Amino acid sequence: MEFLSGMGGNAAGFFGAVIPFLIVLTIVVFVHEMGHFLVGRWCGVGVTAFSIGFGPEVVGFTDRRGTRWKLSAIPLGGYVKFVGDANGASVPDPEAVARMNPHERAISFPTQPVAKRAAIVAAGPIANFILAIAVFAGAIYFTGRYETPARVEAVQPNSAAARAGFQPGDVIRSIDGEPVKTFNQMQRVVSAAAGSSLSITVDRGSEVQTLTAVPDMIEERTPFGRHRFGRLGINGPKADAAKLVHYGPFESLKLGVHETAFVVERTFDYIGKLVTGRESADQLSGPIGIARVSGEVARVGGVGGLIGLVALLSVSIGLLNLFPIPLLDGGHLMFYAFEAVRGRPLSERAQEIGFRIGLAFVLMLMLFAAWNDILNLGASLSQRGT
Repeated sequence: MEFLSGMGGNAAGFFGAVIPFLIVLTIVVFVHEMGHFLVGRWCGVGVTAFSIGFGPEVVGFTDRRGTRWKLSAIPLGGYVKFVGDANGASVPDPEAVARMNPHERAISFPTQPVAKRAAIVAAGPIANFILAIAVFAGAIYFTGRYETPARVEAVQPNSAAARAGFQPGDVIRSIDGEPVKTFNQMQRVVSAAAGSSLSITVDRGSEVQTLTAVPDMIEERTPFGRHRFGRLGINGPKADAAKLVHYGPFESLKLGVHETAFVVERTFDYIGKLVTGRESADQLSGPIGIARVSGEVARVGGVGGLIGLVALLSVSIGLLNLFPIPLLDGGHLMFYAFEAVRGRPLSERAQEIGFRIGLAFVLMLMLFAAWNDILNLGASLSQRGT
């Protein structure tokens, strides 16, 4: 009942979050699995199943090559099962391979050269990155961007900017040697640098000044959960100073790559701070949190907002799958790297232990993320109650 009230107090509110979430996740999962599928087919590997979701099949059909395409009951992922796989996680089935005839062995996944297997596994995350780049580039090409000069209109008292010596009229030219062209670009850099020293070059009249600033850590609770970021404490130009800038196809593609790289960089920055204790793990989200975000984005940003969320989630899933954790794509690639170096695969026992450890890790991560979602949802409901 609390979950329903947190989503709007009725079934309409609940479905207003769940439906956008399922649409976004299905697109991202389909593209990921299609990457595996297409490269597998190009490599001559047989595919027995292509599933969106896990568990019992809800609806499906079998194509002329014998692949079962299906929607399954638990819509929180998907898998491609190749000939010779024991399950949808591409765990090999040596006993099944041993019973195969020569034709079946030729098209089975475990019997392929290590380079082909690595290409098939890597194709899923790569497809996610390509999707993100295409979405970002398409949005920039078709809608353009509003850009505001990186000019300081006012400095807030007792702020990091005031302590650093910023003055109204300063025009920010670079941060730590990287050129800055817009106020939004400056905000993104500062947001990721809470507590870190930044060397900021500004034009002040006819002079060039270099200021050293340490953005303050700000924590806010938003409809998307707890959010921590850096803030200098300067006000930029008013909205009427923004100009709509249109980009050509190649410039848009370049910016799409840049946007994708920025998300990857921010993710690694967060993980690095998490490992060193400078960041909290309470910002990790699971299905409940993503559903809340999807519903809020759909309500505030409509279809355009959901398209942007597809790109962000696609980068996150692609990156997560590349982590060297057995059971994930990155774990398979790690095993293949050992195989390439040793000249033979790891023993079945070693792989089995690795997959069990990976499964335990993934389950713990999912439980932890779900717990964070519940805590954030409870805090959100408490705020609404007060």
